[in-house]
Amino acid sequence: MSEQPVLKFPDGEGWKDGLAVSLERLRPIIETHIDKQMVAKLSRGALAQQIRMIVSKNAPGVGLDLNLLQERDLVTTLVTALAGPAPEAQRQPVQAPPPRPNGNAAVPQNGTPTAPPAAGVTSLEQSHGANAADDQLDDPAANISAASMTSVREAADAIRPLMMERIDAAAAASLPRDELMSQISGLVGELLLENKIRLNQIEQRSLVTALVNDMMGLGPLEPLLGDTDITEVMVNGPNQIYVERSGKLELTDVTFRDHSHLMNICTRIVSWIGRRVDESSPMCDARLKDGSRVNIIIPPLAIDGASISIRKFAEKKITLEKMVDFGSMSPQMMKLLQIASRCKLNILISGGTGSGKTTLLNALSRMIDGGERVVTIEDAAELQLQQPHVVRLETRPANLEGQGEVTIRDLVKNSLRMRPDRIILGECRGAEAIDMLQAMNTGHEGSMSTVHANNPREALTRLENMISMAGFNLPAKAMRMQVASAIDLICQVSRMRDGGRRITHVAEVVGVEGDIITMQDLYLYKYKGEDSGGKLVGNYESTGLRPKFMEKASYFGLDKALLEVM
Repeated sequence: MSEQPVLKFPDGEGWKDGLAVSLERLRPIIETHIDKQMVAKLSRGALAQQIRMIVSKNAPGVGLDLNLLQERDLVTTLVTALAGPAPEAQRQPVQAPPPRPNGNAAVPQNGTPTAPPAAGVTSLEQSHGANAADDQLDDPAANISAASMTSVREAADAIRPLMMERIDAAAAASLPRDELMSQISGLVGELLLENKIRLNQIEQRSLVTALVNDMMGLGPLEPLLGDTDITEVMVNGPNQIYVERSGKLELTDVTFRDHSHLMNICTRIVSWIGRRVDESSPMCDARLKDGSRVNIIIPPLAIDGASISIRKFAEKKITLEKMVDFGSMSPQMMKLLQIASRCKLNILISGGTGSGKTTLLNALSRMIDGGERVVTIEDAAELQLQQPHVVRLETRPANLEGQGEVTIRDLVKNSLRMRPDRIILGECRGAEAIDMLQAMNTGHEGSMSTVHANNPREALTRLENMISMAGFNLPAKAMRMQVASAIDLICQVSRMRDGGRRITHVAEVVGVEGDIITMQDLYLYKYKGEDSGGKLVGNYESTGLRPKFMEKASYFGLDKALLEVM
């Protein structure tokens, strides 16, 4: 194609002639990329996106110098030429509203926040402007440079107050995210032009995404939550945010605007599930809409600003087979745990913070028969059981008057009246320990829980301490008899220095001799060294001891399989 002279067209009436020239030069290129079948298959928004990308890429090559509004006019005209005019129902919601006395756009009678469209801009361009799903090209911030991010932040600071003057925030909060992105995009484009702020298309998409995240999502945390490589997000005040990748902590360059911005996000998180965080209640456990677990603690308890800890929800379900692939256990150990779960052993999972206790609990729960009634009890619901008959219970904090609190212990007691086959307690850390042990001892076989401890012996000691803290003055021997008769198997999980999570012990509770609970290790992880990449190398070794639950395995027809893995 021969190079053509660069044409820069004026706005207003002069653009009409430029539009005809632009159509003449670009339409043949568009038609070589988009055929009739594609036009019939794509929605108007998706078609507009495709055309916009082609226009942006090819306009300079055919001698066209278009500003943002001219490009939008051209895209709309091309969409209409290829797909016909937009249906009336599609155009109606974004008719230009009457201007306010101060020149800002008003909100239409239906409450939808809009900006006055520029000359020639129809509803199609507004819906096309920055569709959340289509126009982000996955995550616009993922491929943006540090300098561009600085430009986006500066533009956001300048545009945000102007944008809030022109929209109805209450109506905006009621809109679906995609529709709000569409509405905000057109307004942002006009505000950038009015304020002579120059951003490229990727930066504009990042700006719109950031503004909508502030309005509807978790602000600067949204890109981190969308990164599948990140497993935890830790906010230490407005200017320090760490993430965990592959078991290692990394400091990010993401920040909040100020303490007030961070507190707004904290309030938004807890309000989604009907909880609160303020000076009278400065600590809160919550969960995000996707199931991610959140802990929030604010000033005056958090001295340097509000602290948020987010354990991300794993979209891909972790199974025992995948844990073998990750190196968290051996195939023989996996078979042992599968047999233990199917034999309805009461299993306690022990480990430190972030060691993978809940992940292992989820994986073990997959072995539960679909015909059993399972009751789960948690502070903040994060278990992902796949069985059809699951009742999920969650605690509730006290209200402003200090009344209405429902504790884990209350839920454990209530669950016994619900005819459960198994009870799964997300974490045992207080007086509920005695109720959980009693449930395990009264016919609810196959129940499971987790506890914070460094090894299997300490896990049992922790249970004894919890019973004592609850105010039960039981003799030590009676207490240990209660623990030993309730717990069958202890799985110790550990996060090691290479970031990997591994099951280091599978220990069986045998009984009580004198005042001591006797145990035997069935499998152990033996550390050997590390490879050239810094990953730890070791073996999962069977101790060769005959499990005490062999008789129970025989009852379920699994004794031969158990002998093979030992």
